[in-house]
Amino acid sequence: MDLSKINKVYMIGIKGVGMTMLAQFLASKKVKVVGSDVREKFMTDNVLKKSRIQVIEGFDLGNIPKDMDLVIYSTAYSKDTNQEVREVKRDSKLKVLTFAKALSQVFNNFYGIAVCGSHGKTTTTAWLGYIMRQSGLEPNVMVGAKVDQFQGSSLIGESSYLLIEADEYQNKLQNFNPKIVVLNNIEYDHHDFFKTREDYISVFAEFIKKIPVKGFLVANYDDPVVREIARECQGRVIFYSIDNSQADLIAHNIKLGDPKIAGEAGKQFFKVKIRQEKNQGDIGTFSIGLSGRHNIYNSLAVIAICLELNIELKDIRTHLEAFLGTERRMQFLGSFNKVPIIDDYAHHPTEIQATLTGVKNKFPDKRIITVFHPHTYSRTLALLKEFGQSFSKSDEVVILDIYGSAREKQGGVHSQDLVDKIKENSKDKVSFKVSYIPNLAECEEYLRKNVSEGDLVLLMGAGDVFRIGENLPLANC
Repeated sequence: MDLSKINKVYMIGIKGVGMTMLAQFLASKKVKVVGSDVREKFMTDNVLKKSRIQVIEGFDLGNIPKDMDLVIYSTAYSKDTNQEVREVKRDSKLKVLTFAKALSQVFNNFYGIAVCGSHGKTTTTAWLGYIMRQSGLEPNVMVGAKVDQFQGSSLIGESSYLLIEADEYQNKLQNFNPKIVVLNNIEYDHHDFFKTREDYISVFAEFIKKIPVKGFLVANYDDPVVREIARECQGRVIFYSIDNSQADLIAHNIKLGDPKIAGEAGKQFFKVKIRQEKNQGDIGTFSIGLSGRHNIYNSLAVIAICLELNIELKDIRTHLEAFLGTERRMQFLGSFNKVPIIDDYAHHPTEIQATLTGVKNKFPDKRIITVFHPHTYSRTLALLKEFGQSFSKSDEVVILDIYGSAREKQGGVHSQDLVDKIKENSKDKVSFKVSYIPNLAECEEYLRKNVSEGDLVLLMGAGDVFRIGENLPLANC
């Protein structure tokens, strides 16, 4: 896609996180962007508003401008489910692309860096983009979440670098031709599209094959699936690990900051050594403000690429620590009656466990009340057992109704099934409290009446559970 020849773009389903990051990127490149979506409020509404991108709420044939150079639509919709998609596909004069194809056409014209994997894509992409910018590399960056330090979900730079969060769902990866890839981890997900675990893994394997000989892969050595398929890479492979001397970049001596020491509270400290053939050289101590062992892994991937891009070590160390994270990743929303409210996007059992561990480490004296909003029926059904085992670090759990996908039929599993599984796996089956509360309003009312000082409320899920946190702190006003 030659952006110099694109003046006006219409985007159907513009509120999706991927569509929003692309819309903001195009708008910053002086493209006139208009989009449509449902009237329901999304976490992306504010990003679009601040970017002065016009959003028409409600789908209608009358929405579609007549002078568009390009129409981009989210694959959450199709010609069978959306009248606007149906109409633009009928018009042979219009250039129409799916989100993935439009993003890839932009990406493939840059020196592309893609961050992929089952977990940690958003944080790793934003973190790397932040350090690249602060170090003067002038990158272009697209992230699937709002990043306060970006004032949106995109960064615009003068360099040829384009760094993106690359989503594997619906095999979107097949459209991209990267020069550098980060592969954090692989764990079977998106069961509505990938019918088998092997189908899911093969998407990453085929993507890695695309890395050119002069490119490189940064990969998690501690993930056995990643380690296996890394063999498919034609370029160099740089492995990172925690405490495994076989990797190229190794984090060790991990410590939590001492809350009694000024500037250490809430931080993690670790040393990093580099394996060069059979020799290991220590490059010093790093600190990060993000909680959880998973963020040690994310930061190692970031450090590895920064070193390859010849960013000075002192700059990596400084900016790594200064990164504040992204929206909906262990994000502090405020307090209600002195009870902290934290919001997190975790929607897979592994992510839930990682987030809960991070919260527990950061707030060891708090009683954690987790409100979980299951995302999609297919994932909930396929991983019901694993979900049931993932809340052990909570002191109380509230399960909301399943937040269904626009792409799937409802049914096959109910939130009460998840409640039963959690109870079945709890250590204290008698006193451990697990509740089913169907909707956000009822859950908000429950929390208003039942939380007290010493508690912490953790809102979790890929749906709109964060709305509870938007309302609860208002009680203190």
